[in-house]
Amino acid sequence: MKFGRVDNPQDIDFTLPEDHPDTLKTLNKNAADNINVFVGCAKWNRADLQGFYPRGTKDDLEYYSRQFNAIELNATFYRIFSPEQFSKWYSKTPENFRFFPKMNQEVSHWKRLNKDINPVIDNYLNSAINLKEKLGCIFLQMHSNFSPKDFNRVIDFAESWPREVPLAMEFRNTTWYNDTGIAGELYQLLEENNISNVIVDTAGRRDILHMRLTNSRAFIRYVDTNHNIDYERLDDWVQRLKKWKANGINEVNFFIHQNIKKESPLLSAYLIEQLNTEIGTNLKVPIKSQN
Repeated sequence: MKFGRVDNPQDIDFTLPEDHPDTLKTLNKNAADNINVFVGCAKWNRADLQGFYPRGTKDDLEYYSRQFNAIELNATFYRIFSPEQFSKWYSKTPENFRFFPKMNQEVSHWKRLNKDINPVIDNYLNSAINLKEKLGCIFLQMHSNFSPKDFNRVIDFAESWPREVPLAMEFRNTTWYNDTGIAGELYQLLEENNISNVIVDTAGRRDILHMRLTNSRAFIRYVDTNHNIDYERLDDWVQRLKKWKANGINEVNFFIHQNIKKESPLLSAYLIEQLNTEIGTNLKVPIKSQN
């Protein structure tokens, strides 16, 4: 994900903003005894994860899913895969693995939540439900130029979404957040329909790091900078998640966007190690190939 990348990350203030005043209220209202944490990458193909797969690996997904417990499935943004393909992915992965598919671009970018999107959504869901219990949460990312002038489309979409299918929404136009009235209406809509509010942490767009949870799921999309500052950024996230755990968060979905090269460390491994230490998770720490 190139969104928000900058040339000089050392000049950016990466301090996480304070929580929105209603975030802890939301967590306390939906407090859970246990926390489920899923950490993964955006893709599993070798072109993006160079140096990750051992020589001789026959099936990338099968290997990936035994190192991580989740994948942010971006491929579904570009095409709607067949039910059979989703079934194949299901059969290749362990019991505890979860897929988090991105909604197809025809819904978010081409038709932009118009009323005629229902057949596309039905087709998409008809395929995605073949992931069965391994379907974690579908997420929909709106285009950067999708603004509150089309708020009615968001309302119609949110209220018609099938409640039995978990959903998260990502808004990239800053006007959703810098007008407190509009932001308040958006957050209320998401809360009422149990839709997660995606948090994006990327260098060049600190303006959309809203820190407002709308249910007991934190869906975080993190973009690396290829700079040592990334470790400090992850440390800050661990402390924030520790705070949210103390206030009853039920689930964390954390996806790191990083093009892994042979000389690059696996940031997700560092994050998982810190989570295991600080909040008591027992996640497997993925390893890179030594080839």
